[in-house]
Amino acid sequence: MSKDVWTRNEIESPCVQICVIHPETRLCTGCLRSIDEITDWSRMTPEARRDIMLKLPERETQHQQRRGGRAARLKRR
Repeated sequence: MSKDVWTRNEIESPCVQICVIHPETRLCTGCLRSIDEITDWSRMTPEARRDIMLKLPERETQHQQRRGGRAARLKRR
């Protein structure tokens, strides 16, 4: 059997095997996809996957903004 049989010309999954859903944003803290996106990934068209992949960097910057904690309390003083 040829190795080419297993070669796929698709966008890879952004999964990093850290599957924890943030309770407020409802995004996976590992790959930043929504639960629906994760569920539907294998059935999506390459174009739909590409669109999601393009949105991930923006989600990362939004997801990492912390508003609480010690640093936020120190700024208020």
